[in-house]
Amino acid sequence: MTWRLLFTTLFALWLSCASIAAQTKQASEQIESDISSRFIAIESNFTGQRIVIFGTIENSQQTEFEPGLYDVVVAIRGPKEKIVARRKSQVAGIWINREAQTFANAPGYYAVLSTRSLKDISNKTTLTTYGLGFENLGFRPLGAQTSSRVAEGLSDFSQAVVRIKQSDGLYVYNPEGVIFVGRNLFRATVDMPANVPVGQYATDVYLLREGTVLSHNRSQLTINKQGFERFVYSAAFDHPLLYGIIAVIIAVTAGLLASTLARRD
Repeated sequence: MTWRLLFTTLFALWLSCASIAAQTKQASEQIESDISSRFIAIESNFTGQRIVIFGTIENSQQTEFEPGLYDVVVAIRGPKEKIVARRKSQVAGIWINREAQTFANAPGYYAVLSTRSLKDISNKTTLTTYGLGFENLGFRPLGAQTSSRVAEGLSDFSQAVVRIKQSDGLYVYNPEGVIFVGRNLFRATVDMPANVPVGQYATDVYLLREGTVLSHNRSQLTINKQGFERFVYSAAFDHPLLYGIIAVIIAVTAGLLASTLARRD
């Protein structure tokens, strides 16, 4: 009886150790990330700022002799804003705005960086689900859009918005922007331009293997105006009527002063 009890105890202990070892071996990979700055202050001398995104892969199965097992995609999304895209047409030899489309949810800033091209990392469905890539931003037109002609033209308007944002440095895509430093560590850098909009930003980091998202981590970033710029910005949006009256008074006063000085000369 004693031997049977001892055998049963040892067998149970062996099963427990085997279970723990199996769970440890099969532990899923998790991505941990952060950003170099969680707050950016915009003052009169602000010319832009570089942000560093860095992190590591927990329970990584990647080795130094077999790199490329994982892909990392970083997406930085700024505050949503309403954007009006217009299309010019020539009428009687004059170019005028004939068509317009308003988007209600366009990000004011959007940057996506990855270890390689997005189309090589995953399929269209996955990229669309997570909103990765300019064509997957999911612009939503403002108001009801029932016309098939308008629906077909939405792509043209959204592409125009992307082109304008890119030219302003507010939409960025770098297919080689994320690099691995060693076996598990990675880093990415992105330059925020001087005209970056204020508000709350979300920095999402995705870990993928063979096109499947294994883990996701998010960090928050706040960009706000400081000093006199903050005062002017707040006054313009919080008290627009008073701000307009004061601006007119200052403009008139400056004009009268300049006229008086010119007459004396």
